[in-house]
Amino acid sequence: MSVTTYRFAIGPNPPSRLDKALARDVPESASLSRTRLAALMGAGAVRIDGAVAADPKAKVAEGAAVEIDVAVAAEVDIRPEAIPLDILYEDDDLIVVNKPAGMVVHPAPGTPGGTLVNALLHHFGDDLSGIGGEKRPGIVHRIDKDTTGLLVVAKSDRAHHGLAKQFEAHSVERRYLALCYGVPDTGDPRLRGLRGVSFEPGAVLKITTGLARHKTDRQRQAVYFDGQGRHAITSARLLETFGTPPALALVECRLETGRTHQIRVHMAHAGFGLVGDPVYGGRRKISPKAVSERALEAVNNFPRQALHAATLGFDHPVSKEHMSFEAPLPEDMNALLDALSVR
Repeated sequence: MSVTTYRFAIGPNPPSRLDKALARDVPESASLSRTRLAALMGAGAVRIDGAVAADPKAKVAEGAAVEIDVAVAAEVDIRPEAIPLDILYEDDDLIVVNKPAGMVVHPAPGTPGGTLVNALLHHFGDDLSGIGGEKRPGIVHRIDKDTTGLLVVAKSDRAHHGLAKQFEAHSVERRYLALCYGVPDTGDPRLRGLRGVSFEPGAVLKITTGLARHKTDRQRQAVYFDGQGRHAITSARLLETFGTPPALALVECRLETGRTHQIRVHMAHAGFGLVGDPVYGGRRKISPKAVSERALEAVNNFPRQALHAATLGFDHPVSKEHMSFEAPLPEDMNALLDALSVR
């Protein structure tokens, strides 16, 4: 196995913890996060003044000589598959793709193949420097299997590290389009009494809760309060209503955090489950008088959650240039909206 050794000295006024000092002073070209550095310490790959350093919490002195051994990226067991990809942008460090419905992002026990990662491995071929010591794409965020839209994936350690920091800081712009039951009207008195719901200028509905696994159904996420669960914030703005009286709405959702199923859970909590969502959408019924027969059939038979990751914006982790991408609504959602727009 080929190994690259990075050598450097700890600079003035080092942080109190070794992992923080290493993360501050390690050469930028190494693209090593604190998590990766901790793993390398655990593997005995970090030496301070010639002695193996395994404790991330240890103190380190200014001027200490550091050596870090990093294995050159190795092949992974996930097999490449010739699956077509809708690529919006690609360079040496990252790729932006428009994911179709039905595609899982990463292989799992129940889905060993046919995933975005399988497709990317085939697409990249040898043009992949690797992430964390393996020749694999760097997945920094995900969208659900049956959600469509934009994903950015790292091709190099330096890109993976830089993108992960932006997602951790919640500085990445993510705008989704969703079709929901009901109409999120900020004038609705029911919403003003609902815990976790508040309002912002511009008729924006803001949902702030904790999110964690459901206590009895481990496949679902649930809303929690009082410090339970991971902090999650979703903003929703009404774009268009459908039906007479209005029975459904096209909503723009923006994520301040990115938790599992976040938009689907938050919209359901506010009483606006997504059309086609088999887990959180509920068994909502629309009055046949509100929409046309064609529209009613289209809504009732829509095969997935009507959710699309439409906009993605971030700073390029290497060039620092701000980048923004948009993906149009997929054909199935467009057809659904067309059916709703005709009486």
